Amino acid sequence: MSLYDDTLALLQELIRNACVNDLTADSGQEIRNVESLERFFAGSGVAVRRFEPHPGRTSIAFSVEGSDPAAEPLTLLGHIDVVPVDEPQWSVPPFGAEIIDGKIYGRGAMDMLFITATMAAVTREVARAGGARGTLTFVALADEEARGGLGAGWIAQHEPEAFSWRNCLSETGGSHLPTADSSDAVVINVGEKGAAQRRLHVTGDAGHGSTPHGKDSAIVKIGEVARRIAAAEPPVTDNAVWRGFVQAFRFDPATEHALLDGTGNYEVFGDLAAYAQAFSHNTFAQTALRAGGPINVLPSHAWLDMDIRPLPGTTQEAIDAVLREALGDLAEQVRIEHLITEPATESPASGPLWEAMVETIHEEFPQAEVVPVLATGGSDLRFARRLGGVGYGFALHARERTLAEANKQLHSHDEHLHLEDLRLTVHAYRRLVRRFLGVL
Repeated sequence: MSLYDDTLALLQELIRNACVNDLTADSGQEIRNVESLERFFAGSGVAVRRFEPHPGRTSIAFSVEGSDPAAEPLTLLGHIDVVPVDEPQWSVPPFGAEIIDGKIYGRGAMDMLFITATMAAVTREVARAGGARGTLTFVALADEEARGGLGAGWIAQHEPEAFSWRNCLSETGGSHLPTADSSDAVVINVGEKGAAQRRLHVTGDAGHGSTPHGKDSAIVKIGEVARRIAAAEPPVTDNAVWRGFVQAFRFDPATEHALLDGTGNYEVFGDLAAYAQAFSHNTFAQTALRAGGPINVLPSHAWLDMDIRPLPGTTQEAIDAVLREALGDLAEQVRIEHLITEPATESPASGPLWEAMVETIHEEFPQAEVVPVLATGGSDLRFARRLGGVGYGFALHARERTLAEANKQLHSHDEHLHLEDLRLTVHAYRRLVRRFLGVL
């Protein structure tokens, strides 16, 4: 079988294993995908190391030792868990890995099992070929969909020496931008926003629901808190990656200037409007509201949960300051509780690994501009960056596959991947690994 055929067969098996992570400790059971990968690598001569911080929540590293200790290493981080499905909303079995009209359907097909399977197949090929100058490691990671506490985050905290974090690749990248002049532009993820989750608490007067007159209502108060925060307008970032993204679209000068100074209309990005707004701002999403119990009791406590995603350079203190400013004269009546907090991370669009990726993309799309972008969600690459390494999201898609289309597949009903994109990604990883490591 060819490298592509091996990858496709492995991808189907990984999808069918249905390692669904519902954010509880006993879900996921990535051990199923780990066992599939162990069978896949059997007899290849790779060094293997397992990690299991919780029963069944298993990650595994496969390493091919380099011949030159001074050569740059490369680590491929592929997660093996997937998010839940709403099965009645699917038109095909979500874990069937069916191929229909040139596309493979299944939960995780895009996020990110096609890249994970590619990483595994290329690593095995390098091992069978006798290795490379630099050390190549493929790590299949549990729990990415729950922010990596039982996967990459646990390894980074408890066993950071298990493999190199110096040069890392993971999801996703490689899709195209719909530029105004129809020129080609291919994106590589160089960073991601952080986390600043908040719970905002207010209190009010308890009492019987039959006599509300004169009572300080916690529900009315939390509603006003939500309204004021929704009305806040954080400023646009001056991040260089955002500027480069806008410029890559080749808008007319007036449109470009308006987008960069914060007065522009994001609808010019079309299907990427929401992504572009999130890329350029700290975002404040109100996601859960809690108050009360029995219908005849006035609750004395209400709270609002917020999924806040800060840009690189934004501190947690700055986020709190924005909230207090938005709340105005209510600020003294609101207690701000910090939940998950993590800084944003970003790697430079320069250096040996960056150049190798650019050269690899240009082999397939010689006229394309390669554009660094920030992911608005999270990935395991942030752990590599915090440990001093660089981390990039890398794959490769056909010219007609835009960033909006790729993003639309993430966590969607009928999630699917074009087999053409799998073939492009397999060939791109093969060339990139050979170029960067010096395959023997």
